[in-house]
Amino acid sequence: MDVARGMEEEEEPLDAYSAIVVRVAETLTPRVAALRITSGRGESAGSGVVLTAEGHLVTNAHVVGDAGSGDAAFADGTTTRFDVVGRDALSDLAVLRAHRAVPDPPEYGDADELRVGQLVVAVGNPLGLAGSVTAGVVSALGRSIPARGRTTARLIEDVIQTDATLNPGNSGGALADATGRVVGINTAVAGVGLGLAVPMNGTTSRIIYSLLHDGRVRRAYLGLVTAPAPLAPALTERLGRRSALQVAEVVEGSPAASIGLRRGDLVLAVDGHPVDDAGALQRLLLDDAIGSRVEVTVLRNGALVDVVAEPTELVD
Repeated sequence: MDVARGMEEEEEPLDAYSAIVVRVAETLTPRVAALRITSGRGESAGSGVVLTAEGHLVTNAHVVGDAGSGDAAFADGTTTRFDVVGRDALSDLAVLRAHRAVPDPPEYGDADELRVGQLVVAVGNPLGLAGSVTAGVVSALGRSIPARGRTTARLIEDVIQTDATLNPGNSGGALADATGRVVGINTAVAGVGLGLAVPMNGTTSRIIYSLLHDGRVRRAYLGLVTAPAPLAPALTERLGRRSALQVAEVVEGSPAASIGLRRGDLVLAVDGHPVDDAGALQRLLLDDAIGSRVEVTVLRNGALVDVVAEPTELVD
């Protein structure tokens, strides 16, 4: 009797795990479409997740490329044409609009609340294989991956790393937490046992809103090339922080050049908000900073210097 009870107790965690994965899969599979796109570069495929009740879907920008339309197929056999409403290569996100009704959208969560070790489930529609589901845990948070627009490169910040296997064509599919809330859009297969997803959080919500309403994302531009740099112990004690952004290059003719920022300056804050990595600076340079006066605090030759800049719009 004790042996049987012990075996049941050992099976319970697996049963609970399975129940969670099954529930998430049943919730999301009808809401994830297989995408097929034909463009000048040939035919490509990926996945997309229902975004709104009005027929919008969200996917990766690299999935749709430069195409203006494509076809979406859902797990119940429903198919529809879609138009690309907007895409943003620098966040690898795109918004689509279906020509006919689509399933109700899933609930979206906040990736900023994720913790390493937390269960996540990846749901995609790769190669037309409806409801491809894999499960794993959050392996790491705060990763960065490079993204390149037509003329500009930047980092996609706060990327989620998971060991949930991502199959070919899974890009653009959903990464969900144990409650079925979508917390990320799977963006790449980086290697065996390694998957990456663009987070759903406050920053990406603003990006998606811009794509929905304007078809593009407006970003402010200072003209700085920076890299994180540690501060000397004396400066750490004086300023109460360990790092800053060191200016590696100031683009000629840029707003940063016009206010006299120099190579070697250590950028400490923008409008009083501390910056110590590229992501922190990028998050402060969205559309509302364009044409506004922003105060940039730098450390130069041991002295604190405040300068006022007016960012222009980044043209990509």
